[in-house]
Amino acid sequence: MDLDIPELPFPLRTYGPDGSWSYEDGVLTGWAGPRQDRFVPPTGESLESAADAPRLLGAPDGDFQLIARVTVGFAGSFDAGVLYVHVGERAWAKLCLEYSPDVPTVCTVVTRGHSDDANSFTVEGKTVWLRVSRTGRAFAFHASRDGKQWTFVRLFTLGDEKETGAALVGFATQSPMGEGCVVTFDHIEYRLHWPPDLRDGS
Repeated sequence: MDLDIPELPFPLRTYGPDGSWSYEDGVLTGWAGPRQDRFVPPTGESLESAADAPRLLGAPDGDFQLIARVTVGFAGSFDAGVLYVHVGERAWAKLCLEYSPDVPTVCTVVTRGHSDDANSFTVEGKTVWLRVSRTGRAFAFHASRDGKQWTFVRLFTLGDEKETGAALVGFATQSPMGEGCVVTFDHIEYRLHWPPDLRDGS
């Protein structure tokens, strides 16, 4: 399924299991089904994800920032709404508002073969602002409680500039341990530049 969102200059396409994505009046809604996730455990030998999760992704050009306010209908441990970066089947990353395992938390996963897993800060309620940015080979993750003051979460790369320049970027939902959850993304914004300073709150 393809989906056009007026705030974004590129179309989005669904990947993974059906997430029943919809867009209306500025709100993107996605549904994660039972035990849907995207994670390659670093404790195992397999390079295959333990499960798969609904994703809605497109291909931006050049430097950018993708911003959205994310609200998660938490029902089970590790339910999450996600901004997602995909460079290849062995190279991808997630910026999540996640129930980790019973407190809403900003979390990140960067996968280079196997996944890592890192918690950043906790959130009161079910809503936070998330931002993913790219310049050259570099990606940055930020999060904000109010959409104004941004906390630097992570800086990383997933390959050389040619590989990262062809990345797919967008949205995902997950419910690894639960029976599913609903996630909404609103206040979606797209900027054609890298943040001026990753650590000054802008």
